[in-house]
Amino acid sequence: MAGLRVLIVGSGGREHALAIGLSESPSVDSIHTCPGNAGTSMLGVNHDVSATDVNTVVELAIELSVDLVVVGPEAPLVSGLSDSLREKGIPSFGPHSEGAELEGSKIYAKQVMEELGIPTAGVQILKSDSDIDSALSRYSPPWVIKRDVLAAGKGVVVTEDFEEASVFIRESISTDGFVLLEEFLAGEEASMLVIMDESGYICLPASQDHKRVGDGDTGPNTGGMGAYAPAPVVTESVRQRVIQEIVNPMHHHLRNQPIPYRGVLYVGLMINDEGAPSVVEYNVRFGDPETQVTIPLIESDLGEMLLAAAEGRIESYHPIFSDKSAVTVVLASEGYPGPSKTGREITGENTRIEEGEIIAFVHQAGTLRDEEEKLLSSGGRVLSATAVASDLPTAVNAAYAIIEEINLAGSHYRRDIAYRAL
Repeated sequence: MAGLRVLIVGSGGREHALAIGLSESPSVDSIHTCPGNAGTSMLGVNHDVSATDVNTVVELAIELSVDLVVVGPEAPLVSGLSDSLREKGIPSFGPHSEGAELEGSKIYAKQVMEELGIPTAGVQILKSDSDIDSALSRYSPPWVIKRDVLAAGKGVVVTEDFEEASVFIRESISTDGFVLLEEFLAGEEASMLVIMDESGYICLPASQDHKRVGDGDTGPNTGGMGAYAPAPVVTESVRQRVIQEIVNPMHHHLRNQPIPYRGVLYVGLMINDEGAPSVVEYNVRFGDPETQVTIPLIESDLGEMLLAAAEGRIESYHPIFSDKSAVTVVLASEGYPGPSKTGREITGENTRIEEGEIIAFVHQAGTLRDEEEKLLSSGGRVLSATAVASDLPTAVNAAYAIIEEINLAGSHYRRDIAYRAL
């Protein structure tokens, strides 16, 4: 199957991780990315096409005669990019627009979970005529308030402050017309990425993200400040419960839809003290930064695996996973997750460690090269230092050794990634 020409859609650290994984795949001959970043440009060709410009992305795929499109972000999936590609006979790794509603609409996802009996938090839908005080009183704090929009992981507020909860609810209703108030699920979070199509599915190693901007899970939510895999909270018994209670019923539902789901289903989990899993959220694409610690643990051909799912034959693919640990630490711009300072020079991004079984390197995200080939920041999450080692403490130490060599004025990062496991 040598010679695949692949187009990656997106521009973040997730897309750089996918590009690295595909560049190491014997089946892949060339990689194109739109719009990409400075990292992806070193592995193939970047094209100045927005990920959300569905028609132009399809035109680019046709022009390049690609064999596979791998869609990174959720917005183009919700907008029907995979639908349009498949109409042109181009295999796309990413669900059709209806399947993408599992992330595009939290209400829809809740309705599907309720119908299938999948464990998840209770929810109230609040509108302009709702009694907000009464609704808040039905749940014990902390309260979980979710906007029903694509907000890059930042449309959620978790707070024990009644006034903060009330204000965010009112603001969200004013902006969106309604908002979801969810019951708080106690426990430890984890993420499981499941490659699936109508023929079957493959569960990738479970990981744990760090959503809050500050150490000790303090401060506002972000798109993710770091991750590690495998997550020890997902023991073998927990994993089997996740498969039986959450993955199996959802896969059975999706495989029986008029258009099958082909891509990755991100299952955001909460594991309680008894080891019982519940679904916090579904996403319909690879997580970021979970991808940066999951792809390096796939030892088999990533290109073949993604193409198999895009063509509806994942059941016949048998992956090989590493038994090592991976960790990634995100470096963010000054101001993130609020308005971020960009356009600042970055140095030290080529720092790399290869010592015995330890490999540590940089995943680029919000980066670009100027006319003088200087590397500049172009987003909130700029890059991440990623390490793979035989054990988690070694990987953590290597990742921090890398990030400490990188210079970006005003930048910040969490210093406690993987603290729950350690």
